[in-house]
Amino acid sequence: MSRSYNPVMKKLSWKLWAGGAALLALAGGGGWWWMQARAPEASYRTGKLERGTLQATVSASGTVTPVTQVVVGTQVSGQIKELYVDFNSEVKAGQLIAMIDPETFEYRVRQAQADVEASQAAVLTAQANSAASRASVSRAKVDHTEAQRDYERKKSLVEKQFITQSEADKAQALVNTTRESMASADAQLGVTEAQVKSAQANVQQRLAALAQARVDLARTRILSPVNGIVIKRAIEKGQTVAASLSSPELFVIAQNLQDMQVEASVDESDVSRIRLGQRATFTVDAFPGQTFEGEIRQVRKAAQTVASVVTYVAVLGFSNTGGRLLPGMTANVRVVTDVRENVLKVPNAALRVRIAGVEPAGAPGKPASGAAGAVTTGQAGWSLFSLANAQPAGGRAGGGLAAMKERLVAELSLTAEQQAKFDAITEDLRPKFQALRDLPEGERREARDKVLAEMRGRIAAMLNAEQKGKYAQMQAQAAGQAQANAQAPAAAAATAPAASSAAPAAGPVVPKAAAKAPAPAAPAAAAPAPGGGGGPLAEFRNRLVTELQLDAAQKDKVDAIYADARPKFGQLRELPQEERGKARERLTADIRARIADLLTPEQKTKYQAIMAEVAGRGVTRGRIFLLGEDGKPRAFNVRLGITDGTMTELLVAPADAGELKEGAHVITAVSTPAAARPAGTSPRMAF
Repeated sequence: MSRSYNPVMKKLSWKLWAGGAALLALAGGGGWWWMQARAPEASYRTGKLERGTLQATVSASGTVTPVTQVVVGTQVSGQIKELYVDFNSEVKAGQLIAMIDPETFEYRVRQAQADVEASQAAVLTAQANSAASRASVSRAKVDHTEAQRDYERKKSLVEKQFITQSEADKAQALVNTTRESMASADAQLGVTEAQVKSAQANVQQRLAALAQARVDLARTRILSPVNGIVIKRAIEKGQTVAASLSSPELFVIAQNLQDMQVEASVDESDVSRIRLGQRATFTVDAFPGQTFEGEIRQVRKAAQTVASVVTYVAVLGFSNTGGRLLPGMTANVRVVTDVRENVLKVPNAALRVRIAGVEPAGAPGKPASGAAGAVTTGQAGWSLFSLANAQPAGGRAGGGLAAMKERLVAELSLTAEQQAKFDAITEDLRPKFQALRDLPEGERREARDKVLAEMRGRIAAMLNAEQKGKYAQMQAQAAGQAQANAQAPAAAAATAPAASSAAPAAGPVVPKAAAKAPAPAAPAAAAPAPGGGGGPLAEFRNRLVTELQLDAAQKDKVDAIYADARPKFGQLRELPQEERGKARERLTADIRARIADLLTPEQKTKYQAIMAEVAGRGVTRGRIFLLGEDGKPRAFNVRLGITDGTMTELLVAPADAGELKEGAHVITAVSTPAAARPAGTSPRMAF
C-alpha cells in the first residue's frame, strides 16, 4: 500500500510539537518561580536565658582501692610447707600466715654454728702461740742482759791486763748475737699476735654467717606486717617460690576497708581545676542509682601517658561504711570545681549557632551606638568607662560632662557653689579637649592625659576632706572597672583617642594609666585599685583583704604593688602582638610573687588556694543571637564563664543588660528551608 507525502501536514505536525514543548517549558518555569516565591524564610528554634545556680564539674573514671595496701612477699626461696590464712581472712600484725620448708635453712644454721666453734678453737691456738712468743722474747732479753754484763766485766779485766783482748772480743760478739735474738723474738711475737687478731676476726665472720643463717631460717615464717584483711592469695601449699631480684608476691593485705579511696585519672586539660579538699561524688556499677561522697585528698604530679593521652591521678578519699565497696571496683567520679549562684545561663546549643550576615552592632565595620568617646560592646568586649560617665544624661546638652556632674552631685553632695565651680572647670577645659582632635595620633594620648590630670586636680581642690575621700574612692572604682573591662586593647585604642565633648567625662574618675593598660588574664595579676567597688579586679583585692585578713600595713603594700604594676601593663600595648602575652605573664608572675612575699605562712596557704581557684575560672568569648520582636535575629558578642555541659554562665556587659536578661529568647538552631539551596543546583520540579 502506497502512502502519499503531504508537506503541509508534515509542517503542521512539527509546529504542534514545538508549541507543546514551549508550553511545557513555560509551565515548568512558572512552577519553579511559584515555588521560589512561596519558599518559606529560615525558621529558628529558640530557648530562653535562665537565671539560677550553675555548677562546673570535672568527670573522670577510676578504681576503688584501700588507702593502705601491703603486698607480702618472701626474701628466701623454697617450697610452701604450710598456709594459715585464705582470702578474706582477718590478720593481726606479726601473725604467722604461711611457712616455707625450713629444713635446708636449719642445716645452714648448724653448719654456721660449727664454723663458729672451729674459729673459736683457732683463736685459742693463736693465743697459745702468742704466749710462747712472749716467753721467747723474755728469754732473749735475759740472755742479752747477761751477755752485756759479761762483756763489761771482761772489758775491765782487759784494761788491767788480767785477760787477753780476744776474750773481750768474744764477749762483745755474744752481746751482738743476743741482741739479734731478742729482735727476732720480738718479731715472732708480732706474728703470733697478728694471728690471734686474724683468728678473732674469723670468729666474728663466722658469727655473722651464723646470724644470717638464723635470719634466713626466721624468714621461712611469713608474718603479717599490718592489721588487715587478706584480699589476695597468690600461692598454694606445696608451691615453690623463688626470691631473686624481686620478692615474689604471696599475699595482698588491705589494712582498712572502712577508709578507702578512688584513684581517678583526670585529663590534663582539667587537672588545673582540681584542688585539695573539693567535694566529689562517684557511682559504681555494683550499686546502680546510688551516689557516694568523698573529697579530694591528693593530686599526684606524676603524669601518666596512655595512647598519647596525658592524665594525672587524683585521689578521692571516702568512708566505706559497712564495707560495701570492694577493692577494684570501677568508679565514675564527678568533682564540683565551681558553683555560681543566681547567674544568667544560656543553653550551650546557642553558642554553636552561626547566622551569615548578622553581626553585632559594635563589630568592626559597623557604626557603634552610644555617645561619642564611649566604647560600646561588640568584639571589643566590655565598656571601657562606666555608663554613668560615658553616656549623656537624659539627652541634655553636655553629654558625658552632664552625666558626670549628676553623679558627683549625687554621690558627693555638692553644694550650689561647688556645682558652679564644676561648671566653670568643664567650660574652661572643653576647648582643650576639642583641640585634641587636631593633634597627631602619637601626641594625642599624652596631651589628653595632661588635660585629665588637670581636671582631676581642679575638682579635688574644690572638695572638702570628706568629699575628697569619696572622690578618691570613685576614681579607684573606675580604675578597677576600666582594667577589668579593657580586655580588647585594639578596641580601646581605637576609641580612646577620639576626644569629643563627652570624652572628659571619664577624666575625673579614670586614672591616667587605667585608660591605657590592658587588663591581665587573671584577676590576681591585675592591678585593682583600692576601694569598695570598681569591678572584678577591685573585688579580688577586697577578697584578699577579707579572706587573708590583711592588716593595714599589708593592705598598703598590696595597693602599692598594684599601683606600681599599672603603668607596666600600659606599656604592653607598645609591644608587638606576639610578644605581649609573654610579657603579661611575666608581670603577673612578678605581682603574685611580690604579694606572696608580704604574707605570713598561714596567709600564703590561703593565698595559694585562692590562686588555684582563680586559675580554674577562665573567661572565654562567644557569640549568641537573640530573636527580636520583628522575628529577625540580633547578634551579641558575649563573655562566658563556667559551664555544666548543658548551660553556660553568661557575663553581661552593662550596655547589654537591657536585652540580655532572664526570659530573653535566644536562637539555639536554624532550620534552612528546602528552597534555600546553594547556587548552581537544579530546582526540584513540581511533577
